[in-house]
Amino acid sequence: MTSKYARLYRRLVREVDKSSVVPRADRNKVISTHFRSLFHRNHQSNMFQYDMENILTFIGSQREYKARDTTLLERYNPLVDLTSEERIEATARRVGLNMPVTPSESDK
Repeated sequence: MTSKYARLYRRLVREVDKSSVVPRADRNKVISTHFRSLFHRNHQSNMFQYDMENILTFIGSQREYKARDTTLLERYNPLVDLTSEERIEATARRVGLNMPVTPSESDK
């Protein structure tokens, strides 16, 4: 492979490593072998390079989205980590209402 395609291959392998939830030792070796042979067979094609760049962009964007997903949920949905009762009370306060006080067992 030429150095341009070798760099592209290495970038793709690194991105897959960063995005993977399975440790490298536990991954299926057949997939790596097929991936390497696919790259070796088609490394001369400009369309193949274009597709690999798109795959790199997609995998990187997905990884970034997953990492930011919890941050965005916490920022734009502050009720996400509350219990159902706390969420109902917060929603009621948001529209200017207060929840009625529920008597406890000791008050009866």
